[in-house]
Amino acid sequence: MNTKKWLAVGSCVTALGLFSACSDDESSPVIPVTPESSSAITPESSGDVATSSSDISTGSSSSATNPNPVLSSSSAEGVIDTTITNMGVSEIMYNAPGGSALEWVEVYIKKGPDITDMQLSNLRLDGAVSFNFPTGSLKKGEYVIVTNDPTLFNETYAGKLPAGCKVYGPWDKDTKTGTVAKLVNEGDVVEVKLKGEGDVSAAFSSQPPWPSLADGKGRTLVYRGSGNEADPNSWGASAVENGSPCAGGDKVLDASTVRLNEIKPYSLGVTDGWVELYNYGSAPVDIKGWELESKLKGKKWTIGGANTVVPANGYLLLEATADVFGDGLYLSDNGDEIYLFEAVAGSRTGKETSLLISAGKQSSGFVEVAGGTVAQGAMATETPGAANSALKAGPIFINEIHYHENENDPNDLEFLELVNKGTTDVTLVENVNNTPQGWKIEGVNMEFAAGDVIPAGGKMVLFNDSLKTKEALLRARYTIDETVPVRFYAGKLSNRGETVAVKKPYSYVTKADNTKLWYYEISDATLYSDRWPGMTDADGKGKSLNRKEFTTTGYGSAVWSALAPTPGK
Repeated sequence: MNTKKWLAVGSCVTALGLFSACSDDESSPVIPVTPESSSAITPESSGDVATSSSDISTGSSSSATNPNPVLSSSSAEGVIDTTITNMGVSEIMYNAPGGSALEWVEVYIKKGPDITDMQLSNLRLDGAVSFNFPTGSLKKGEYVIVTNDPTLFNETYAGKLPAGCKVYGPWDKDTKTGTVAKLVNEGDVVEVKLKGEGDVSAAFSSQPPWPSLADGKGRTLVYRGSGNEADPNSWGASAVENGSPCAGGDKVLDASTVRLNEIKPYSLGVTDGWVELYNYGSAPVDIKGWELESKLKGKKWTIGGANTVVPANGYLLLEATADVFGDGLYLSDNGDEIYLFEAVAGSRTGKETSLLISAGKQSSGFVEVAGGTVAQGAMATETPGAANSALKAGPIFINEIHYHENENDPNDLEFLELVNKGTTDVTLVENVNNTPQGWKIEGVNMEFAAGDVIPAGGKMVLFNDSLKTKEALLRARYTIDETVPVRFYAGKLSNRGETVAVKKPYSYVTKADNTKLWYYEISDATLYSDRWPGMTDADGKGKSLNRKEFTTTGYGSAVWSALAPTPGK
């Protein structure tokens, strides 16, 4: 969105141009292509450092009352205004199989009235890719495709598309490369925008708990029909190879009742680590012969040993030894992506469970946090063979999120605020094996630099870097004290919801090309949503999300309130 904001300070009025998330490509309007017109259809860990002593372990969480949440949709959608058209993303092909360059996004009307003319309604894609829809209607129950390559799409799905399937594209060029933009396989956010109302932000990623089968293995990502589209638990891998574009109501692969619940990495000379499984089903499951895979190591292990039965509603603890995993399961404390695949008669099935191991010496696992959201990360306390504790968090927390400024108020600006809940100052550049590396904030494309410090009990305010030369005016506008550091980020907060995470460098490995691959611990994270009940006033109506509880990470609406913005206060 291209906007101009005016920052008034006393009698002085200064123009501030905010960053645009839209493409600057000025190509001619795209003509939709219909099916009828188609011609045919691993390094080891090194550089380990100890966790900061100022880290704050989380306190109690709702895991105490519901310690084993089923990994389905993580939270209710909240309040939706059905008098306006609410857009949806129902299917994404971000990494096609066989090395194909094909990518596409399926868009539909989730709730509300039909669109008489998409162009007049300013319907568009934004975020990972940009595209302005041409003139034409979009009706409830209709599913349309936007792709990077309409010709390749029609060749791939020849004879497999419903009659009347509308295919649009290509989407806009990447302004940096001059070629058609690409969905980054590691993950991003696709936004569907419609007059600023009823928009949707749909995330995708190749990392757990996102399904690996959608990552170049022949499946698409399919929205399950409920929940926040930015939440991985709202998505599944398509039951059909290559998905079912333009069909809607697609089925996803069934999940196993056995999941990876907590994993402890090895600690040299101390322990080989362990893997904890939990079975939320009503019958015991024998996992003998199932496969565990490490993405970091590119290695698979077949589970064996004397005890391989996961009891109904119970746990099975697998020690990472040669008896269970053949040649021993040495999981790096740099972090890893671990997948467990069900096997029947010695063959891997489509059912999987996965866990992203956080960098660090502690275990990682799933918990249900405040507000009923299912989240994963480093554990505050290891609980092998028992219900998980809360997630480890701190000392730096996300304290305030003003993700959708009031576009009718020229003085209202997007920002993030961080707070240090520790007892010592936190320098936001770590020295790991004599190599400096800044903390970073995932979601807004920010890495901190030398001299960035948040004092004990203090705060830091972050604005978009289009305002970098206006710090004095920003301080005056919000009466931010000179003792509060102000910094700037390159990205943009989604108006609908996305994951924002504060990460601390933990260790690195040096790759063959002599560059460094860094691993990070999570200090705090949230998956905010514009549909959180009771907090819709933070969605472009002048209020921001304000943190009210710090005994856990920022997942879930229960730890936030919608209040007037107070950056630096």
